Amino acid sequence: MPTLILVRHGRSTANTAGVLAGRTPGVSLDERGAEQAAALPGRMSALTLAAAVCSPLQRCRQTLQPLLDARPGLPLHTEERISECDYGDWSGRKLAELSDEPLMTVVQQHPSAAAFPGGESMRAMQARAVDAVRDWNARIEAEHGDDATYVMCSHGDIIKALVADALGMHLDLFQRIHADPCSVTAIRYTRLRPFLLRLGDTGDLAPLAPRERTAGADASASPGGDGSADAAVGGGAGAP
Repeated sequence: MPTLILVRHGRSTANTAGVLAGRTPGVSLDERGAEQAAALPGRMSALTLAAAVCSPLQRCRQTLQPLLDARPGLPLHTEERISECDYGDWSGRKLAELSDEPLMTVVQQHPSAAAFPGGESMRAMQARAVDAVRDWNARIEAEHGDDATYVMCSHGDIIKALVADALGMHLDLFQRIHADPCSVTAIRYTRLRPFLLRLGDTGDLAPLAPRERTAGADASASPGGDGSADAAVGGGAGAP
C-alpha cells in the first residue's frame, strides 16, 4: 500500500499571534511560514509523488504551492475531511484566554470526551481524517501501484490524530505527539499494519524514497512489504 507524506502547513499568522485559528477564513502563512513552504520542494526532491491532497484552508494551499509550482504535472485534490478541527465558538480566540476554560483540561487530558461548543468532537475529527486517508490509500494504490507515495497537507491536530491511529494509540494519548509547522510525518501503510517512518521531521527526506528490491529479497520482511512480518528487532540498521 502507499506511503503517505503528511505535511503540516507552515507557520501562520494565527500561530504567531497565539490564536486558535480553526476554520477562520483569511489565516495565511507568515513570513517564516512562506520560507518553510519555499524549502519544501528541495526537501522532497528525491521523492516521486503520485498526487497532492490538501485541506481546503488557505494556509495549507499556500504551503503546497511552491511544490506544485516545481512539479507542474502533480495533480492536486482538495479534501474536506482533512480540514482543521471545527473548534466552533473557540475559533479565533486567544489560546491564553482559552487556557482558563474547564474544557481545555479535558481537551488536553481526555480528548476522546471533548466536544467544542458549536463545533465538533475530537472523536469525530479523528474518524473523518482516518476515513479520508483509508480512501486515498485505496485510490492511490489502484491508480499508481502499492509502492506509490503521495503528499497530504493538513493541520496539527489532524496529523496527530492520524499518527495515533497508525500507532494503535487511544485518542486520549494523542496530545503526547507533536508536529512543528511545515514538518513532515511519513506513514507507510501495509496490508496488516502501518509503519511510522518519520514524525515531525524538518530535515532531509531522501531516505523515504523507495529502495530497489534485490533479486530474491523478501519484501514482506520489511515495513515496505505486505505487513506479514514484524519490523526488524531494534529498528534494524537498514530500516527507513
